[in-house]
Amino acid sequence: MTSNQNQDIGAETSHASQGWSDEEWALRKDLAAAYRLMALFELDDSIYTHISVRVPGWHDQFLINPYGMLFRDITASSLVKVGTDGKLVEPSIYDVNPAGFTIHSAIHMAREDAQCIVHTHTVGGVAVASMACGLQPCNQWALQFHNRVAYHDFEGIALNHAERERLVRDLGTQHKALILRNHGLLTVGDSVADAFILMVNLERACRVQVAIQSSGQIVYPVPTEVCELTARQYESGASNRLPGAADPHAREWNAMKQRLHPSTAGRFDS
Repeated sequence: MTSNQNQDIGAETSHASQGWSDEEWALRKDLAAAYRLMALFELDDSIYTHISVRVPGWHDQFLINPYGMLFRDITASSLVKVGTDGKLVEPSIYDVNPAGFTIHSAIHMAREDAQCIVHTHTVGGVAVASMACGLQPCNQWALQFHNRVAYHDFEGIALNHAERERLVRDLGTQHKALILRNHGLLTVGDSVADAFILMVNLERACRVQVAIQSSGQIVYPVPTEVCELTARQYESGASNRLPGAADPHAREWNAMKQRLHPSTAGRFDS
């Protein structure tokens, strides 16, 4: 038996002793992987920004990063479990970023489909969030969000719980992407893979837009009907779905996690 297998057995024993179900443990590992990938793709912002996932079987509890830990170091067992009332559900030496709590608690409470929420401050994302024109339909990644992205005006650092009502109102009941004006990006998904891949594509769309605008060249226009067709193609997941798989993101998510092989990125599933 290899040392990695021994570590896996230890991790499984640990999660059972903590009272975490197999479903919660699987989600914890996916969430930890997402944090590690954020760091690997340079989508993190020191100890700031956040990814959260709702605890299985609970509407009012979610898992989020320990405030003060770098994304590259987050593991499944180090994640903090917090209620929508702001109180820790389980003991932790860490607390939760207050702004992160404001944003994530609001959406988890309001949207039943918001199983996972990703929020970033990246150069590309903040640049587009600061442009009056917002996200433009100038590239294939951007077309995924054609008529499917909402906007929320900047109100300062998100410490005022009264902002939650306006945040939820602006996101609406259908949108899975939100551009926080002068602030950053946010995506909502029915799984960690869904929200994470949406964010990666939204970030790529923003980077391409900034690159095009920096070039000073005129954008080649895409007909409106093609914009809508492309958005629907993304929604269907037809080009990415594994045969027989219910999750259209399984193929890409599994491939992304291969970047986190323990020999190169350390263990996140412990």
